[in-house]
Amino acid sequence: MNTQSLSDTFYADLPVTTAFDALADPSGFTELPDDWIVGTADIVDSTGLIEAGQYKTVNMVGAAVISAVMNALEGEAFPFIFGGDGAGFAVWPGAAETVRAALGRTRRWAEEEFGITLRAALVPAHDCAAAGRTVRVARYAASDHADYAMFAGGGLSWAEARMKAGAYAVALAPPGASPDLTGLACRWAHMSARNGSILSLVMLPQEGVDSAGFTATVAQITGITRRLEREGHPAPVAGPGAHWPPEGAVLEAKARRREGPLRSVRRKVLFEALIALFFLRGRFRLGGFDARHYVKTVVENADFRKFDDGLKMTIDCDADTRAALVDVLDRAEARGIIRYGLSDQSEAMMTCIVPSATRDDHVHFIDGAAGGYTLAASQMKAQG
Repeated sequence: MNTQSLSDTFYADLPVTTAFDALADPSGFTELPDDWIVGTADIVDSTGLIEAGQYKTVNMVGAAVISAVMNALEGEAFPFIFGGDGAGFAVWPGAAETVRAALGRTRRWAEEEFGITLRAALVPAHDCAAAGRTVRVARYAASDHADYAMFAGGGLSWAEARMKAGAYAVALAPPGASPDLTGLACRWAHMSARNGSILSLVMLPQEGVDSAGFTATVAQITGITRRLEREGHPAPVAGPGAHWPPEGAVLEAKARRREGPLRSVRRKVLFEALIALFFLRGRFRLGGFDARHYVKTVVENADFRKFDDGLKMTIDCDADTRAALVDVLDRAEARGIIRYGLSDQSEAMMTCIVPSATRDDHVHFIDGAAGGYTLAASQMKAQG
C-alpha cells in the first residue's frame, strides 16, 4: 500500500474507544496527516435566528453540512462533528474538490431555501499545525452501531476563526444548485426534561493552559454527570416521541427539494411520516424494518456529548446536579483553566441522518431546543 492510500484511510484505521471519560486524555487522540483538509461551516447571526424562534432550522442547516459531505463521499468514513449552528470535519486530499462542490451547493441551498448565510471554508491541516494549532482526532463508539469523531488540539477552532475572518472561503454554487441531503430528517418531537431542565454546556480550555488541569476538570464534570440517570442522556429509554404532522415536515421537504416542487415533496414527506408513525407506535415489523429495534438504536446512537476542542454536552439535569457543575466550572474558570457557557431549556431536540432505516449506522444529533450549544457558546464568559 502506498503512502497516499495510507493517508486516505487514516480515519477508518483509527481505533475506536467505548470509554467517553478516557477522551479527556489528549494522548488518546491522533494528529491528522499533514496533507488532509479541515472543513468548517457555520451560520451567520445564528443567535438572531434563535431569538426569532428558528433554532430547528438552524440545527437542520448545521446538520445539512454533514449530510451533504457524507453523500458526496458516498459513505466513505470521515471525521465530523455537529456544533448546533454548523459543523466541522476533515477529509483526505483526494476528496477536497468533491467536498468543496458539495459545500458550495449547501451554501446556495441555505440561502435560497431559508435566507440563511452559511459560511464554509476548507483549510489545509498543515496550515493549522503551522499556526501551532494541531487537529487531533479520536473515535468514540456511542453504541455498537455508531461512532463519532472527537477533536482536540485547537486546530478546528483555529480553522473556524480563520473562516470567520474571511480566509479559505468556499464559494457559493450557481443559483438553483442544491446538495444531496438524502437521509437528513427531523421528524422526532422535542424531548421534555424529566429531571428539571435540559442543560447545554460548552467548556473550552483557556489559552496556553496545562492540559492536565483541563483533563482534571473534565473528569470532575463527567464524574458529576455520571450520577444522573444514564449519565444525563436526554432521550427517553423508550425513544423520543413522534406525532403527525411532524414539526420538521417543511424543513425535510426543503432538504429533499431535488425530488420536485416543494408542495409535492412536502405531501410525500407527510405521507411517509404517517406510515412511519403507524409502525413506530405499534412497534411493528415489515421486511427488513423492525420498529422496536429502530427506536432502541436511535437512542443508543444519539450524540449528546462530545469533545470539540473542549467539552460539549446536552444533558437532562436536576437542580442539585446543575449547581454542582456550576461550582466546578466557576472554580476552574477562576483558576484560569477554562471558560464556559451554559444554556438552560425545557426540551431537547434531535436532528437525524438516516441513510437507511434497515441499517443500524444512522446518526442522531441532540441539542437543546431553545438555543442549545449556540446560545451556550454566545454566553461563554470572556477569557482573562
